[in-house]
Amino acid sequence: MADDSSRPFAGLSDVSISEDVPVEGDISVPVAASVTEDGFSTLDEPVKETVLRDLRAVGSKFVHVLYPRRSSALLRDWDLWGPLLLCVTLALLLQGGEADSEDRGGPQFAEVFVIIWFGSIIITLNSKLLGGTISFFQSLCVLGYCILPLTVAMAVCRLVLLGGSSTVSFAVRLVVVSASFGWSTFASTAFLADSQPPNRKALVVYPVFLFYFVIGWMILTFAPSQ
Repeated sequence: MADDSSRPFAGLSDVSISEDVPVEGDISVPVAASVTEDGFSTLDEPVKETVLRDLRAVGSKFVHVLYPRRSSALLRDWDLWGPLLLCVTLALLLQGGEADSEDRGGPQFAEVFVIIWFGSIIITLNSKLLGGTISFFQSLCVLGYCILPLTVAMAVCRLVLLGGSSTVSFAVRLVVVSASFGWSTFASTAFLADSQPPNRKALVVYPVFLFYFVIGWMILTFAPSQ
């Protein structure tokens, strides 16, 4: 008789299962993560539908900024397409000022990018250091989308300046930029308020105030080259 140690499954024949213990189970194949509950996969989605879906999402976030309220819409489904679009638009509208020259056209465009993105990053780091619960990209998303009122103000100022620079023109631009500045500040703080410690909200709001103030000052002092 061969030794039991030489058999790989030696001893399994001695294992018995009591009839009182029910033996049952269910073997199921996991569904791929890219397939939704209704069986539709976004991998099979046409490119046109994907682009339209993303545009609708960006437009929805613009609406949330225009009607600011305490909402998690910008935090839940964050993206950087809207901030990038607003940053490019604002930089293009700020081109052609008296401070520009043929040699400074490119750097002037880059300066707007640096101010917006570097300022957003500094505010985000400040919020994180103060104990904020918002993520890095969520904060960038909110700060970027809330530039929308100031971008609209820049477009209005360009139209006003078509009639020439005068005291009335400056007064109109001052009112438009001031209202947009307050709108941007209020909208951003409305989205970021719940993610900050209650006793440190003022320390978070102050850099946001300065950030939009600098952008507003750039818009207000803009003068087209003759």
